[in-house]
Amino acid sequence: MSSTSLKRYAWLSICAALTTILLKGLAWKITGSVGLLSDALESVVNLAGAMMALAMITIAEQPADDHHAYGHGKAEYFSAGFEGLLILLAAIGIGMAAIERLLSPQPLEQVGIGLAVSVAASIVNLLVARILLAAGRKHRSMTLEADAHHLMTDVWTSVGVIAGVAAVALTGWLWLDPLLALLVALNIVWTGWKLLRRSTEGLMDVALPPAEHALVLAILKRYRDQGIDYHALRTRESGARRFVELHVLVPGEWTIQRGHELAERLESDIRFALPHSTVLTHLEPLDDPVSQEDIELDR
Repeated sequence: MSSTSLKRYAWLSICAALTTILLKGLAWKITGSVGLLSDALESVVNLAGAMMALAMITIAEQPADDHHAYGHGKAEYFSAGFEGLLILLAAIGIGMAAIERLLSPQPLEQVGIGLAVSVAASIVNLLVARILLAAGRKHRSMTLEADAHHLMTDVWTSVGVIAGVAAVALTGWLWLDPLLALLVALNIVWTGWKLLRRSTEGLMDVALPPAEHALVLAILKRYRDQGIDYHALRTRESGARRFVELHVLVPGEWTIQRGHELAERLESDIRFALPHSTVLTHLEPLDDPVSQEDIELDR
């Protein structure tokens, strides 16, 4: 996938955020609902996150250079972390507005029209979220996946807000509106925390997910059954790319050519099982005690 195509998804997210800000802002102005205001504020966060995503995708897809030999993939983690932080700030703003409305309840106006506008905004978010999630998973873009999950959270938030505002209109219980806004704030705090945690794990070179790590181990077991050993296995992710490093132990009497061919096959098998992977191997003689001195690198 070219960088232009991935940027297109980021631009789609930006357009969706602008559209939903206008629609949800209009719904809030029509009804005066603090619940709908909280929903509109989350769309402002969506816009900031989408703009950050566009910037980070642009950086992440730059090729490796002399100063960034491993590429620029980690830029995507900054995007996810930034969006997580914005979500937490939005939650604080929503909570303050909700507490103020709890202390000073106000009647809602033109609820039917306001809710219809909010439903339209939610449909826009739902469609864009599904597109971004599919693209993010297909092309291993954490930025697009984070944006998609945030939009889906926004959709469910909107569903809850719409239901709550409708309940206020039916029952006349004005306290339901700010209470619902507080619940929205708590919900997006959880979303923000998850994004921050995932961003931090990526920047700290966390190992590949268990399922992917198991694929690597299964391949290495096949070689071990043939008398080829290994140790010092290390894995990590950097944006869309995976990195796998290990020491491969072969019989000492092998020629360099034979060991090289074995390493090439092993690396190829891992890359086939885990696309977008960079695999680095270091050959060592199996029967040399010195080869065991770096076994503490095992993870």
